[in-house]
Amino acid sequence: MPCVAGIGLRAPHYSEVLDTLPKLGWVEVHNENFFGGGAPLRTLLKVREHYPVSLHGVGMGLASTTPLDEDHLAALCRLCDDVQPAAVSEHLCWNSAGGLVVNDLLPFPYTFEALAHLARRVEYMQERLGRQLLVENLSSYLTFSHSEMTEGEFLAELVKRTGCGILFDVENLYVNVRNLGVDAGAFINAIPADAVKEYHLAGYSVRDGCLVDTHDHPVYPEVWELYEYVLRHIGPRPTLIEWDTDIPPLSVLMGEAVKAQRRMEAARG
Repeated sequence: MPCVAGIGLRAPHYSEVLDTLPKLGWVEVHNENFFGGGAPLRTLLKVREHYPVSLHGVGMGLASTTPLDEDHLAALCRLCDDVQPAAVSEHLCWNSAGGLVVNDLLPFPYTFEALAHLARRVEYMQERLGRQLLVENLSSYLTFSHSEMTEGEFLAELVKRTGCGILFDVENLYVNVRNLGVDAGAFINAIPADAVKEYHLAGYSVRDGCLVDTHDHPVYPEVWELYEYVLRHIGPRPTLIEWDTDIPPLSVLMGEAVKAQRRMEAARG
């Protein structure tokens, strides 16, 4: 993956991107939108002819205690074979219990039991995919009193046990700083810098005083400031602008990507 800024490519922009071939460093798509093949996959393969593509999962539910969905994983393996992505990532969350699947990214306690469980599942996914998996830190709205380590410590140990990489969502960290009082510096110091392979940036909403990870606004100044701090301490990495609801014109996304690119260039000196 080139160490430049890219955008999350969503359906409203497929045609414009293929018709105009704008200057984009890379694009990221959600895996599940292409599992059915057909026109969406054909479109993605056309995009892949012009840009590096990163595949980002929202439905695997890695931390769930129900068995991994083998059909879901098989579909992801096929998609990787077709697309040959620059990176593959998943959220570090759970989404199923008792035979029910919840369309959400739910947090879990950072315990050694959870660590062993996730390490087994990450190793299995990497074996099936034949490639490194990036795991993403989560935005959350509660903490668990029986956690035995911080999220940063948990991620560091998961990397050590499995060799996975980290997709560092800077906006998610900022949401947790504001909502839960997480120490951003401690999180950044805890994770191994060389394991960080990608950054995400997005805009949040504010509801009843709580920051909600909605991906429906430009990146806020406070998140840009945190991103600059991260660049100084970890270094530049491929950086994605996410925007998933109330999607603006492509030019707006590209403008946000330019802002990220300038900050990366400044960090390089």
